[in-house]
Amino acid sequence: MRIAVIGTGLIGQAWAIVFARGKHEVRLWDGFAEATAKAMPLIAEQLNDLHQAGLIDEPAAALLARIKGFDKLEDALEGAEYVQESLPEKLEIKKEIFARMDKLVSATTVLASSTSSIPASAFTEDLPGRARCVIAHPVNPPCFVPVVEICGAPWTDAQTVQKTWDVMESTGQKPVKIHKELEGFILNRLQGALLREAVRLVEQGYVDAEGLDVTIKDGLGLRWAFMGPFETIDLNAPGGIADYAKRYGPMFESISKEQTSTEPWSDEVVAKLEAERRQYLDADKLLDRRMWRDRRLMALAAHKKAADRDIGK
Repeated sequence: MRIAVIGTGLIGQAWAIVFARGKHEVRLWDGFAEATAKAMPLIAEQLNDLHQAGLIDEPAAALLARIKGFDKLEDALEGAEYVQESLPEKLEIKKEIFARMDKLVSATTVLASSTSSIPASAFTEDLPGRARCVIAHPVNPPCFVPVVEICGAPWTDAQTVQKTWDVMESTGQKPVKIHKELEGFILNRLQGALLREAVRLVEQGYVDAEGLDVTIKDGLGLRWAFMGPFETIDLNAPGGIADYAKRYGPMFESISKEQTSTEPWSDEVVAKLEAERRQYLDADKLLDRRMWRDRRLMALAAHKKAADRDIGK
């Protein structure tokens, strides 16, 4: 399948790798021609890392040969059966690029957006081809973290959703269907709820930033790397999830009464968190730490891939 990736930043680069890994032909375009040129060596470097980690079976050069950059949008879109837009998270940019793409592609081409929060209805309502527009929201970086949230607008055709699902499965991603639109979809709403409580606990002096991070990475995160919250609680009571709800439901109900604030994060708590994080990681070391994170994600992805084979998933 020929796939166009629109936007060649970090997400666009990762998508190019994902689609090439699935043996698709990938055509890249960005509003800035130099961005596409800069993306190619970065993609090549990531492909080499993935091959060394055992996350791609083919030589890196074979995947890179499937990826090509284009200066003109119409050339990148020519013959594309599926398009993944990954431009900046601004509504006007989404409206403008989807209007352009809707005029250039065939009637059967799926137009998907990587947006992390904007519902498809916000930028596709007036398009003649709005039925083939959908959200395919990845987790950054999608070449290491496979979940993709698929969410259509009220007018998105069921065939569009199914084709998007099939494309994602063909690349080794793990699609999740969102049954109706909501801001932030599922992952970011869950992440946001945890972040709000984490900030509140630090702000009110119950824990510091490092203690909070340790609680997640060496506590909840270890279980969540292999199972979701419902399976977690299903296994954490002798009689399963109903037993868990009976035992611990009243506790969570009581706690939730303290978790009703919708106030923005204060400048004071943000400054406190910034200061605490800089004690552990200098600002000029952030890139090095991100690269370390990606190597750890590669190792974890390889482990989970092997574990999935063992259990037949």
